[in-house]
Parts: sequence; structure tokens; C-alpha cells
Amino acid sequence: MNESIKAVHLAHTDSDLADVSAFGPAATAHAVAFHRSLPDYEPTPLADLRRLSAVLGLGRLAVKDESTRFGLNAFKGLGASYAVACYLAQYLGLSEGEMTYENLTKPEYREQLRNITLVTATDGNHGRGIAWAAKIFGLFAHVFMPKDSSTERLANIRGLGAEASFTTYNYDDTVRHAANLAKEKGWVLVQDTAFTGYTEVPLRIMQGYTTLAQEAAEQYDEPPTHIFLQAGVGSMPGAIAAYFAAHDGEKRPVITIVEPNHADCIYRTAAANDGAPHIVTGEISSIMAGLSCGEPSTIAWEILKDYADHFVSVPEWVAAKGMRILGNPLDDDPRVVSGESGAVTTGLVAELMQNRSLDYLRDRIGLGKDSRILCISTEGDTDRANYRRVVWDGLYPSY
Repeated sequence: MNESIKAVHLAHTDSDLADVSAFGPAATAHAVAFHRSLPDYEPTPLADLRRLSAVLGLGRLAVKDESTRFGLNAFKGLGASYAVACYLAQYLGLSEGEMTYENLTKPEYREQLRNITLVTATDGNHGRGIAWAAKIFGLFAHVFMPKDSSTERLANIRGLGAEASFTTYNYDDTVRHAANLAKEKGWVLVQDTAFTGYTEVPLRIMQGYTTLAQEAAEQYDEPPTHIFLQAGVGSMPGAIAAYFAAHDGEKRPVITIVEPNHADCIYRTAAANDGAPHIVTGEISSIMAGLSCGEPSTIAWEILKDYADHFVSVPEWVAAKGMRILGNPLDDDPRVVSGESGAVTTGLVAELMQNRSLDYLRDRIGLGKDSRILCISTEGDTDRANYRRVVWDGLYPSY
């Protein structure tokens, strides 16, 4: 495949926009209150890269570092724990106000919950989040990973007590495999992508990510003018875009969605702009394993088509560049250990500001000395061997 940076802009009108009230202040407050009830909750840091901002000619570039989230080295525990808690509260007949970690783990509920089994498909981080949620709530979980996934990520999931294994399928077919097993065995599918007939749990997962958005908004002080968000199926960027749309209205930041060339289903859907999802089929392979998805989440796309402004498909080396930049900071800038999926947005921002051949895209997005940019490093070195191959040796697969 010919690797290049490709971009498309979607113009929006103020009429007939998707309803984002499910990500507004009330929903966010509920998610934040639940997460704060968890014993290991702490807001993740916002790395303010002042030196890098000055070198790139930007007003501010700050990166939300999710590597410390719940000890999972990635952000996914937010959505996983919130969705599982919502399911358990509904199962037990608890009210919204009673949905806390302390209430859900009361001894009198253990017998009622002992037969609940969770199941999911994952490239690694979501499955680890589900395994952790199952552990803290005393549940059992089955986690399935696509072929050629990271053995380290598999081991991390198993280390939390879940039953985890590789399949012979790509990511999207592994999702279908997990969904089929849920129907056959009566397990509870907790999947971070929505499809026909399956929307409630993915919505809860996305609402869980509003805690991340709320933290970032509070830490940034004045609102960012631009947010760059990486996309797999689109759940995380959909949630963040919806949060800022619901909270900031017309003053919301410019949103840019970033995907790997090899798994750019959202970019393709935006480029076609014909009302239909555009799927990447066949073998999907990228160093950005967490973004290696071929089918957009239906809920996420309904939000992104109305509230994301730019969609960019990038080569592998953009992620590698971001990993090296964040791992080797300028002067007293904080260091961020960011994995392949986590660093791609920072890599793109730097390339836009340094590569004169991309001046057209920089200007279209509106980047300059007054721009205040937010990126989210969604994972740390969740595959440490691969992290070292990229950052130490400059090696990554060429597809």
C-alpha cells in the first residue's frame, strides 16, 4: 500500500446535528462520580510541552498522559468499568445515585452476581480494562484477541484473572466471534463498538470516557482551540467530540481525527460522505494495534460526522515520530512514554508544523502561534518490546 498523509474536511451546518445530550453535564457528572468512587482513581497528568510548542510555533501543546490510569497503562479502564457498573446496577435494581464501587461490591450481592460472565474482543487495551473491571467486581471474563496480537498484551490480560486467547480472525471478525459466544452461552458482551442491535453498552463505554474529557478541560485552564484524536472504531474520539460539543456548543474546539493508512475506515467514510459506512476489509496490520479496526462504530460515526472537522489518514512513521518526540523531550518538558496508538496525534501535529509540503493542511486546520492544542496519549508502552524497537532502534514494519 502506498503510504501518505491524506486528509478530508467535513463542513457542518448548525441544523440537524446529532444529539449529544448523553455526553452533557449531567451524564459527565454521573461518570465522574462513579470513577471517583473507585479505590485507585486519580486524574491522569496533563503534560504541558512548552518548549516543543515554542519550537513548533504553537501557542500551546499539551498531552494528556493516560499511561497511569488505574495501573493499566491505558485509558480503556474508564469505559470498561463504567459500562460494567451500569450493567450491574441495572441487574441489581440499584438507582443511579447508588451506583458506586462500595455499593456494587457489598457482600449481599456476591451470590446474585456470581454467575455473570463478561466477554469481549480486543487488540489489547480494552480487554485489559474488561479483565480489570471483572476482577474488581468479582466477575469472570473471557477475552479474545485477533491473530498476530501482542503476546505481552495477552499476558497482561491473563494476569488480571481473565481467560484470554488469540483467534484466527482479524479484529472485526473477532468482535463477531465474541458476540456469537455471548448469544450462545448467555454471557454479557461488553464491546467498545456499536453495531446494528447493539448500542446500549457501547454508549455506556463512551460515557465513561467523559471523565477523561472533564479532567482535561479542568487541567487545560483556558479551552483548547484544537483537539487531535486517534480513532480505531471511533468510540473514544466520538465521546470526546460529543463532550466538547455538549459543554462548549458553538465555541467547541476544532476536532481532527487521525487513523493509520492501513485501518482508516472513518477517514474513508468521511471522504465518501455518502451516508454509508466504508469498511476496510482483509488483512489489517499496523504498528498502531489499538487503531487496527476496519469498521466504524455506528454511534461514534453519527457524532463524528457532525462534530469532527478534519479526518486524516497517516503512514506508520507518523506514530513512530510521535513516540520519539514524546519519549525524548526538549529541555524541561515532561517526558511521556507513549505507545504506537497513543503518540500518533503528536507525531502528526509536529509533521504539520515542520513539513512545508503540508502547509495546505496546516492552514486548513488553522494551526499557528495562537493555537492551543490538546492531544491524548491513550496508552503507554503496552508492548514494551515493540516500543523499544521503534524508539531505540528506529524499526517498525513496512507494509
